[in-house]
Amino acid sequence: MNWTLFIFVIAYLLGTLMIGVWAGRHIKTTSDFALAGRNLPLVMIITTTFATWFGAETVMGIPAKFVQGGLNAIIEDPFGAGTCLILVGAFFAAKLYRMNLLTIGDFYRQRYGKGIEVFCSVAIILSYLGWVAAQITALGLVFNVLSGGEISKEIGMIIGTVAVLIYVVVGGFLAVAWTDFIQMIVLVVGLSIIAFFAADMAGGAGKVVALASSQDMFRIWPEPSFKDIAFFIAAGLTMMLGSIPQQDVFQRVMSAKDARTAQRGAMIGGAAYIAFAFVPMFIVTAAVVVMGDDVLKLAANDYQKVLPTFIMGHMPLVMQILFFGALLSAIKSTSSATLLAPSTSFVENILKNLYPTMTDRQLLISMRTTILIFAISVLFYAMYMDGTPIYELVSGAYQVTLVGAFTPLVMGLYWPRATTQGAALSILLGIATWVLFFPQISGWGEVFPGQLAGLLAALVGMVLGSLLPQWLPNHSAHTHHLPPQPRSV
Repeated sequence: MNWTLFIFVIAYLLGTLMIGVWAGRHIKTTSDFALAGRNLPLVMIITTTFATWFGAETVMGIPAKFVQGGLNAIIEDPFGAGTCLILVGAFFAAKLYRMNLLTIGDFYRQRYGKGIEVFCSVAIILSYLGWVAAQITALGLVFNVLSGGEISKEIGMIIGTVAVLIYVVVGGFLAVAWTDFIQMIVLVVGLSIIAFFAADMAGGAGKVVALASSQDMFRIWPEPSFKDIAFFIAAGLTMMLGSIPQQDVFQRVMSAKDARTAQRGAMIGGAAYIAFAFVPMFIVTAAVVVMGDDVLKLAANDYQKVLPTFIMGHMPLVMQILFFGALLSAIKSTSSATLLAPSTSFVENILKNLYPTMTDRQLLISMRTTILIFAISVLFYAMYMDGTPIYELVSGAYQVTLVGAFTPLVMGLYWPRATTQGAALSILLGIATWVLFFPQISGWGEVFPGQLAGLLAALVGMVLGSLLPQWLPNHSAHTHHLPPQPRSV
């Protein structure tokens, strides 16, 4: 074990933990805890939206997929994920910001009623299992590599989870925003320096680009067949649209000081994410140039270890410190937000429906308790799913929100004729169709992507359910034109 490197990493973890504890002194209400008081400036909205996606899969998962299958293999992330933030800024941020909501689930309640609120909130909460599990898996991998195998992946997962859990429980989204701001500076500076150093080791950036070009890594478009095009489109839409009705994205938008800041922050953050995601891809490609056949041997076991192994085996201590500081920044920024988001949604949109007389103090305690329970649950899920590639854990997380929550959101904002019955039928048809395409149920998913079939079915369900005679009470008929009032402030 390299004790110098290990001590630097532990010191960095303790430093961010102290920032979270400091931020916790300013938490007085559920709005402070969930939305940082809706007072963040543009620079912090940019860094925190950028940090929404820049996690373990960006540093280790995406580069691994890139060297294996080129740009075509990563259409979902970073292209779909980054475009999601741009779309949020362009079409959703201002409208949702002016509604003064605490969670994205509050929109479904105000527009369609409590039933739709609960169903969509459950779908959103479940989607976080794979996303948070990917970050916890990466934390375990980091500590395993840092310790030279002396710390097992499982123990590493526990250490990392506890470190993140403390400052999220104490400081809420204000702690997340501050640590995101600092961690993104560390990440951008660290990875940029490593990229220059890696290019020099490979004999220049030209050789790295030449290798990528010779291996056809820059090919983005699929083969011109119906099946390949359909799966390509489905992959791009999964995170591009399925990530829009997400509480972590919503929290970043709603925490801005005004609607214009929310719009600009999301769009700049999304564009920056797509651009900077190429940096770890470049570093891994440089590693292939430097390590040669050793990369192929390593890839036979786990391609995600290529970048950490390259840094540990071929770069000096300073670069190792920069890399693991950047990597931990990426993982912690994403895992902290994705622990907070589903817990906030559960308390506000499910627990409060069961206990509507809860005080704001009781809600705040419930949010913190729920974060703890959710973190323990996801930790066990991550251990159970150990061996599943980080990229796959993330990409599979957002299909349920794509088929279940996206259509009611966009139609509720932009189609005045959307009704509660339409939303209910949309959710029913979208999820049922998606499930029918599971390989355990039918072979349809082999010829057409289930998430795309589910999205099309959800759109049909919304239109038919809204235009046909109404059997369900139309909640929006009574509330859609009234000024929205948040339940918790």
